[in-house]
Amino acid sequence: MAYLRRGKIKLTQGLFLSALILSSICSGKVQAAEVDQLETFALDQIVVTATRSEKRDVDVAASTTILTAKDLQNTGASNIQTALAKVPGLAYKTFGPGGSAFGTMSNEITIRGVSNGTLVMINGSPINLRGKYYLDSIPVENVERVEIIKGGGAVLYGSEAMGGVINIIMKKEFANSITAGVGNYGQQKYDLTLNADKLNVGYNLEKWGNVNTISKNTDKGNKHTDATGSEKNSILMEYNFNDKLQLMYNYLETEASYDTWFDGAYKSVPATGSLQQNRKYGTKQNVVQLNYTDDNFKAKAYYNQNKLTADGFTKYDTSGNLKNTIYDTDEKNRTYGVDLQKNWDLNTRTKTILGFTYQNEFYTDYSTKKYDRNNLAFYGQWEQKLSDLNTLSLSARETWTTGAPGDQNYNNFSAQGQLSHKLAENENLYASVGQSFIMPTFAQMYGSSDTAIPNPGLKEQTGVNYEMGWKKISGDHSWKMAVYHIDITDNISAKWNKTKSNYTYSNEDFINTGLELTADIHDQNGWSYNWGINLSNPKAKQEGSDWDRKYGKLQVTGGVTYAKDKWRSSLTGSYMGKRVAAPSSEKSSALKPYFLTSLTTTYICDKNSEITLSLENIFDRKDILNHSGSEYYATPFNFLLSYNYKF
Repeated sequence: MAYLRRGKIKLTQGLFLSALILSSICSGKVQAAEVDQLETFALDQIVVTATRSEKRDVDVAASTTILTAKDLQNTGASNIQTALAKVPGLAYKTFGPGGSAFGTMSNEITIRGVSNGTLVMINGSPINLRGKYYLDSIPVENVERVEIIKGGGAVLYGSEAMGGVINIIMKKEFANSITAGVGNYGQQKYDLTLNADKLNVGYNLEKWGNVNTISKNTDKGNKHTDATGSEKNSILMEYNFNDKLQLMYNYLETEASYDTWFDGAYKSVPATGSLQQNRKYGTKQNVVQLNYTDDNFKAKAYYNQNKLTADGFTKYDTSGNLKNTIYDTDEKNRTYGVDLQKNWDLNTRTKTILGFTYQNEFYTDYSTKKYDRNNLAFYGQWEQKLSDLNTLSLSARETWTTGAPGDQNYNNFSAQGQLSHKLAENENLYASVGQSFIMPTFAQMYGSSDTAIPNPGLKEQTGVNYEMGWKKISGDHSWKMAVYHIDITDNISAKWNKTKSNYTYSNEDFINTGLELTADIHDQNGWSYNWGINLSNPKAKQEGSDWDRKYGKLQVTGGVTYAKDKWRSSLTGSYMGKRVAAPSSEKSSALKPYFLTSLTTTYICDKNSEITLSLENIFDRKDILNHSGSEYYATPFNFLLSYNYKF
């Protein structure tokens, strides 16, 4: 219980520091006429991602979570990666402080246990590059809302959406504001947003200093890894030609350095404290979008490109043998494509959607070999109001590839059916059955490093998502419940070979059955509450093996927010228990629960300025945040004090 006592002390100190600093920096009373209403709650929200059309969330036949700009601000997170840490049904993983990635080992958000089935979009266009995305480089200040669809979305959005979809919708009108913040562990945060009529410009810079022992590995010698510094830059420019046509450019850049040390003599390692390796990982990503939307037609054109680099010095290999080599890799990924969608209201009871997508996918691996292919698809949806109470929706997608190396092309037909039954104006039951698929990436088929064994013959990953649910809005309460089952064939996974020190990609099977219940409550006195419970049993089965557990069985999330007069404060937490570590080459083993916590308090000085203090890991727990064999720890208790001025 020592950590709990330390946590209580730090929480008490944090609350006292919050009140003292925030009230002392700003002086004077806030007039009601000068400050906008702090919280505007809308339980009856509109969601567009789930059905590719605007629909009330309560009427959508799918599990949905919507995070508004205010919700994101209340998390205290500086980027989207850490903001999603406490969403029910999402398993969180991070390697470095502040949600930093570890080179190509990016921080995936796992939805309902499907480890490689999360499609991430910005404004409805995909940004996944060879299955990876860097959410830690997207600052929350530039985001209008995030729509999360759990339970598969491949029929409407294509490959990689087997577990679900995260759609990040950027703001169309920025405030003229500047933010500066500092914290412990060398934290610095600077944010500038500008609006000039039709043009929006945003710049964000975040830095972390040294954080010791972010990881331990006892499998091959007793070693630990220190994070020696990271920096993230983001530039966002938007130009709104009119209400229908928008151009967006987003540049993301990250750099993170790590040192790994032996904690004892091992094989040819002469002494305790010997450096095993140092690494500097870099990411540069460009995202360009041109979006057109009117009442019945949508057209999106996009270009995504990233370059992943890693350099450093390797004194000993992972087995403790003297090596003395320079480490230098360079990987490039690129996609560009279009998505065309036409909507028709055939009559008062019938709606339909038809669409076409084209994407060119390009990959240059560490040995400078180049690969590309064309991904094409037609999709459609038919929505029929059977009666005043019942609505049926049928969707289908045909996907195929052309021009792949060695004629290794894929094709897939997937379908989905959804039935919604209205119990009352703001209460619905629904049932959904949908197929999903994932095509192997070039990195899996042809290798991404000298330790990755290529497997050009990988099968596409296919599966079925079954779900029944209930949604209700009653006064200040919103309830959602879902029972789901996921059955995946040929799940693409990596398996590590200890003897040969390499890993191979192969196909396995995956199942998960679960129950999810969430609630949002808002009263009229400035208080709001949310909580969620997810019970599930994700398991995987490799060829010739028995079923083995993955991730965790129990997740409990919750938060409370108070917003009134000069103050806004939010306390959030996410607990994942009955966890297992699932190394790729061994059976899973028990892993202690993680409990992620944050406390964010904002003091409104006047209509132009505010001070925010964010506290993370307030119980100072040393939780393991990954779900494989290595141990990557939560950043110890840390704070960030920031000042925002609107002009």
